[in-house]
Amino acid sequence: MSNATSTRFFNGRIFTGDEWLNEAVITVNEGFIHSVHSDGYADKQQDLQGAMMVPAFIDIQIYGGNGQLFGVHPTVEALQATVDYSRAGGAHLILPTVATNTNEVAFAAIDAVRQYWNAGGTGVFGLHLEGPFLNLLKKGAHTAEHLQEPDMENIRKLVDYGKGIVKMMTIAPELFSDEGLRYLQDAGIILSAGHSNATYEQAGQAFKKGIRTCTHLFNAMSSFQHRAPGLVGAIFDHPTVMSSMVTDGYHVDPAAMRIAKKIMGDRLFIITDAVTTNNEGTYKHQLNGDRYTLPDGTLSGSALTMASAVCFSINRAGIDDQEAFRMASLYPARVLGIDNEWGRIAPGYRAEWFLMQSL
Repeated sequence: MSNATSTRFFNGRIFTGDEWLNEAVITVNEGFIHSVHSDGYADKQQDLQGAMMVPAFIDIQIYGGNGQLFGVHPTVEALQATVDYSRAGGAHLILPTVATNTNEVAFAAIDAVRQYWNAGGTGVFGLHLEGPFLNLLKKGAHTAEHLQEPDMENIRKLVDYGKGIVKMMTIAPELFSDEGLRYLQDAGIILSAGHSNATYEQAGQAFKKGIRTCTHLFNAMSSFQHRAPGLVGAIFDHPTVMSSMVTDGYHVDPAAMRIAKKIMGDRLFIITDAVTTNNEGTYKHQLNGDRYTLPDGTLSGSALTMASAVCFSINRAGIDDQEAFRMASLYPARVLGIDNEWGRIAPGYRAEWFLMQSL
């Protein structure tokens, strides 16, 4: 522990992921937390100046930031702009996301992530491909011309090129053969059901085959109806399945957020689904108030940061503050299988936290 340093944090509140502390002495060694104590000797002092110190957030679905839409500019520079935007909003780990597009765009995005990593870039867990294997009936803002059939040739082209880089893929599971699902899973890709018109029964079968996550609850999926529970009903009813949700009040009404939270508990987590102004290429996102739309008015993404998404969840949806913080940190870490290192301010976890000035 020759490189260990201890800091006493005071004059604020510290949320460990489990409880609030008024002050804490935190010892860090080589980027990981060694100990957390309520008092004791510290090498340094840090005045929080009334801020809340919380576990760093994780955003597993974000398309760009600071004027750079990654799917239009699949470059290291656009990736860095997205990382910078996310970090300013509390997300220290992201999955930059590319919406349905050509394979050439997906390949360029894969190359950019690889280059970013090779140059020592941090904060990027991997790539999230939202598409191209989506249901036309639930395409939402995705372009129909670039949707692909999930046959084995199409699947192999993307998966083989993106091995080790593509960490998550949103798919419509009702379109897939068992062979296609297995191929994606064997490549280590986290599959998330979304942009799907699956029936309740079809969704249940997909969950039995290993799909454990769903993309932006309520949006672009078969809805809950009393005679046809759909994908939403299947998510509610299957206790092993998690889902993301966009908490900006436009994608989902605050009352629906609150209801979903009561049903799903720790299976529900937050994403930003954030885009940025873009006037070229396939997705021309325009800022419309405090959300983004396509030129025809279709809702196409949020203007959220993870911090603002947390604040909305607390202030408008009435979600408990501790739960809202976990929905932005610990629960997405579970989806990625890294909740032993991310999502808490505790021994053994990464020394990654965010100072929120207010709610």
